[in-house]
Amino acid sequence: MAGISVRKPSSISLQVYAVTASNPLLQDFDLPPYSSIRPEHVEPAIDVILADSRAALVELLAKQSGIPTWNGLVLALDELGARLGRAWSPVSHLNAVFNNPELRAAYEACLPKLSQYWTEIGQNKPLFDAYQALANSPAAADFALAQSTILQHTLRDFRLSGIDLPPAEQQRYGAIQMKLSELTSKFSNQLLDATQAWTKHLTDEAALAGLPDSAKAQMAQAAQAKELDGWLISLEFPSYYAVLTYADDRGLREELYAAYCTRASELGPNAGQFDNGPLMVEILDLRQELAQLLGFNDYGELSLASKMADSNVQVLSFLRDLGQRGKPFAIRDLAELKAFASELGCAELQSWDAGYYAEKMRQQRYSLSQEEVRAWFPIDKVLAGLFAIVQQLYGIEIQELSGFDGWHPDVRLFQISEQGRPVGRFFFDLYARANKRGGAWMDGARDQRRAANGELISPVANLVCNFTPAVNGQPALLTHDEVTTLFHEFGHGLHHLLTRVEYVGASGINGVAWDAVELPSQFMENWCWEPQGLALISGHFETGEPLPQDLLDKMLAAKNFQSGMQMVRQVELSLFDFELHASHGDGRSVLEVLEAIRTEVSVMHPPAYNRFANSFAHIFAGGYAAGYYSYKWAEVLSADAFSKFEEDGVLNPQTGRAFREAILARGGSQEPMALFVAFRGREPSIDALLRHCGLSEAAA
Repeated sequence: MAGISVRKPSSISLQVYAVTASNPLLQDFDLPPYSSIRPEHVEPAIDVILADSRAALVELLAKQSGIPTWNGLVLALDELGARLGRAWSPVSHLNAVFNNPELRAAYEACLPKLSQYWTEIGQNKPLFDAYQALANSPAAADFALAQSTILQHTLRDFRLSGIDLPPAEQQRYGAIQMKLSELTSKFSNQLLDATQAWTKHLTDEAALAGLPDSAKAQMAQAAQAKELDGWLISLEFPSYYAVLTYADDRGLREELYAAYCTRASELGPNAGQFDNGPLMVEILDLRQELAQLLGFNDYGELSLASKMADSNVQVLSFLRDLGQRGKPFAIRDLAELKAFASELGCAELQSWDAGYYAEKMRQQRYSLSQEEVRAWFPIDKVLAGLFAIVQQLYGIEIQELSGFDGWHPDVRLFQISEQGRPVGRFFFDLYARANKRGGAWMDGARDQRRAANGELISPVANLVCNFTPAVNGQPALLTHDEVTTLFHEFGHGLHHLLTRVEYVGASGINGVAWDAVELPSQFMENWCWEPQGLALISGHFETGEPLPQDLLDKMLAAKNFQSGMQMVRQVELSLFDFELHASHGDGRSVLEVLEAIRTEVSVMHPPAYNRFANSFAHIFAGGYAAGYYSYKWAEVLSADAFSKFEEDGVLNPQTGRAFREAILARGGSQEPMALFVAFRGREPSIDALLRHCGLSEAAA
């Protein structure tokens, strides 16, 4: 052994090795090992990856002394992002679907670290210079369109990250982003806590008169889970919806409505305990400061810098035009509803009455109830029909997989293949439960990309809903509204999974302008109303017999029931969001902005205690700040795109393949309008949307 020096490992290096070796988030894996991930794994894993990434970035930039190359710069940075995403994506997902105090604390401890890291990336001048040099290099002339678009978007995002700001203002930018990350997470947490903090325990079944058996069974199951007799009503949406739609007890409806619409506010049964009011003000203040720091007048302008819409004026004009077109129909809808309710003894229709009497009016007018329809939409039949539709349209195959590691027993995993080749996989988490965020969403668990070694990494998606779970041995039965939600989220999933782009920056939904990202999702909803689609997704849960023609006729006749009120409600939310961000600082409170928009657009005003804004997670904790208008904007695109299928045949494979190749496969590789024109042959028209909603002049 003479002449050979052996260095004993230090205790620090042994500790680092132990953390790495035992931490599932630091291992290579295909799908996340959900059952092995513990809260104590989260922060150490993120710390290790961020430290490694910073060191790797220094090394990467040292190699860019000459003219950068795509592989040496963009793909190398994508590799760093993929490693971080592989660890953080399952943590973020678990925080939404399997929330607990320990995981929440670990998640929140990482938010400022991640915000700081991404701010460093966005303000790294040598990195910006390298991208600029690559964009100006001779090689860039031969780049594919997707590559050119990625470079263009990346340089734009550098500027939106404050690359041109003086050092002190860059520091302020970073501090704002860290604080916003903290506040938006707190908003979401307080909304979840407020939702779960309220329940109503009933032991007298008479109080639930009017509710369908399926709803009462779910409430009984909720009570049993808490070791209680009787029934337990909660603010989870299936429970709330059932009471507001069916409960004969008007006092119960009002009590539940008041609890629901004052969640996370200074009012209500948990007044002030989870109040999001101060958070909203602080979030808006910081967004306004951020926008002005970057040279914009307001956050609306900053939001539009990466969207299809050109200006605040264009967005506000678009929304007000829709509102004006829809309001006469909404006024008519409300007058009919009030007259109907009056005939049944309700002299003054209130917000907690609208859903109840609308359902009774629907039953009387069309001999159709949501509960009757539910029996024809068992979950497995709906899924089989959904898969049959997209398989015929897009030439793919879908099969369920087993033997995977999920986060809950209800979670299911599926694989999409094309001509026998696996294309991507998606998880379904469909049912409401405690410690799960409300609503429905899709998130990309993994992006498609071509790795540096040439391997094609296939995409993975998480599709999450909050439907009423199965009870009493019956399968889960969906309302038609829930079927539509399922199709909507699956449209997002297909956008992510059917991409043909192999560069992360434009793969799937990456790089897609936010006001176009709803096109594929809203587009999918159309098949929930087409007779050919309904024939595939429906069948009685006991007999399997197809949806009767008379029931189908009723559903189609009722399709646009109260569509005027629905239209102005969406316009109200969109205008409120955009006006709130575009006019912040004019002295009005959040509630005053909302009231002004309601006065302008709405036809039915809620009670003064309504605090809807305090639970508007889309704009205060999601990605829709100054962007909620995207739903209506993209609905124009989706309705017009579907009109092509109406012309060619709703299940026409040739039209389906054309839509896939022009829209779904291209992701963010081109500007959305160019992709739409490539499919439709012209720019979009609003006519199809108004016709689909029954709001065209002919329907007046």
